[in-house]
Amino acid sequence: MIRKTLVVLVALVLVLVPGPAKADLQNPRQAFLRGSVSGLFLHWGERTAPAHTNCAAWEKDVNSGGWTPDYWVKEAQKLHAQYLVLATFHSRLGYARPWPSKIPGSCSTKRDFLGELIAAAKSRGLRVILYMTDDPQWHNEGGHEWLNSAAYSSYKGHNVDLTTRDGFGEFSYDNFFEVMDRYPDLGGFWIDNDNAYWESHNLYAQIYQKRPNYTLSNNNEDTPIMDMISNEQKTGMTPSYDYPQAIYTAAPRLIEADFKLPSTGAWWYDGSNPSVDRTLTLGRLVTNAGSSVKALMAETAQVNGKFPSNQEAFNNFVNGWIAPIWDSLHGTEGGGYLYGGLQPGAWNDGAYGVTTISKTDPDLHYIHVITKPSGSTLRVRDNGYRVTGVTNPRTGAAIAYSQAGGSLTLTGLSGWDPYDTVFKVTTNGRVGIYPPSTYTMSASASAGGHPASAAADGDYLSYWDSNKTTPVSLRFDLGSAKRIQYLGINQREDSVSYSRSSTEQSARIKDYRVYVSADGTNWGNPVRSGTLPSRRGVQFIDLPATTARHIRLEVVDTYAASSDTTRYKRLRVDEAWIGSDYATSGGGGGPQPVRQEVSAP
Repeated sequence: MIRKTLVVLVALVLVLVPGPAKADLQNPRQAFLRGSVSGLFLHWGERTAPAHTNCAAWEKDVNSGGWTPDYWVKEAQKLHAQYLVLATFHSRLGYARPWPSKIPGSCSTKRDFLGELIAAAKSRGLRVILYMTDDPQWHNEGGHEWLNSAAYSSYKGHNVDLTTRDGFGEFSYDNFFEVMDRYPDLGGFWIDNDNAYWESHNLYAQIYQKRPNYTLSNNNEDTPIMDMISNEQKTGMTPSYDYPQAIYTAAPRLIEADFKLPSTGAWWYDGSNPSVDRTLTLGRLVTNAGSSVKALMAETAQVNGKFPSNQEAFNNFVNGWIAPIWDSLHGTEGGGYLYGGLQPGAWNDGAYGVTTISKTDPDLHYIHVITKPSGSTLRVRDNGYRVTGVTNPRTGAAIAYSQAGGSLTLTGLSGWDPYDTVFKVTTNGRVGIYPPSTYTMSASASAGGHPASAAADGDYLSYWDSNKTTPVSLRFDLGSAKRIQYLGINQREDSVSYSRSSTEQSARIKDYRVYVSADGTNWGNPVRSGTLPSRRGVQFIDLPATTARHIRLEVVDTYAASSDTTRYKRLRVDEAWIGSDYATSGGGGGPQPVRQEVSAP
């Protein structure tokens, strides 16, 4: 995971060109999302309990209940969220539009709730994103017809059946433009899946053209033209809070995880007041930050906008809990991935957590211990960083530490936080890693456009692809005999890291063998063989210290089963490197790497 400047050329969006469209991977309009840690997801509409079937009656009860946009903004601030997503034009909530609309077809309020919320959020440095559904199938949810095809048909001058996907696509298409015309300060749209009418009418390209500051987020489907993909309520991983295990999109693509804070019950207020599982929720928030994934946290607003007491209590708790460790989450990227950083995941004695790395200081790191070790010692793979100090941000206390064998060891630990014990780690850079300019790479198989050299170019927009070949070998030629101590590997994070189903599995290295050679012809027996864990983030293979010119990593097989035809035998490596020596806190021999900065979006 050697670092250098990523020169990212931002292409112009294809605004009116037909055919497959693809949004910019990185664009200035994405800055506020890339700078965010989390958002507050608000499902609130006509069917919020007690459900209404009359639009005017619902609005009257909202107003008489004392709804105010300031409440939502302040609750978001307690969570330290940077944006709000308002889901009122929602298929299961009555397709209500919380703004005065000239377009008939579903409930539209006289009061401009959306406009008031946008203004209130803007005044405090937050943004509002509007949820838009493509789905008419719930038009008669609860035995009531929520869509008025006759009124919309009269308005359009031709017959439109809003209960069909094309008819609803036309109706919602018009609403996109009404919103864009009225709300220049809206942050963008959060779109639930897709609609063929939108696609055939180039909706997304027109949004980027009309409102260049808007972002587009898509739920569950990684639609290329969208700025961000959101992953809805993923479960089944171990530990249960490690949400990124179920994510299959590789950064620097913008990625979001959306999940319910009361992990049981509906996404919207159904009259109940379930408790919020703090361990699960805060674990999700932190592990997402540790993987550069935005956390969209759903709370269930009542008719008057207020949250049930258990959710309010959680927000109040988070406000105080997160403040002392905020710098470890905000202004950071996930550690152990393309931005560098210490290794995340399973550590010693049952400990588990993630790491983060400062966007502005590549030598500043944080360790987040979500599940504490059974003893008073923590060992984390140091990824070549030479450590100069460790402190506890909550107390300011210095932590005793040492470095050896590629790991940072913290000792004498106690007073663990029940949700996230954070350690601030200062370093003076990485040592003992050969710069990629000093060696060449080759492979026994490569897919077109993804050669072995892409695994040693410091560019995480490129990668080596084995062309679904196993066994397969990746070779390093150091040019002359040099000391070797370990291999470091960042595999592409475009698959889940555990088997979610027979067709959604991990495309990561499983069994491997490592050989060394003086001449590149005679290899002898492997110097190391074993099994890498199917985990996200940087992985290491330690070798018996030796001197050689050639190193060959042979991947025997990968984790995905043949039932997952997309990922079976697929292997993609962003970066791979050779470590000559382990770092030590007092020095650390071996060659100094060329300092390489990956530009944080």
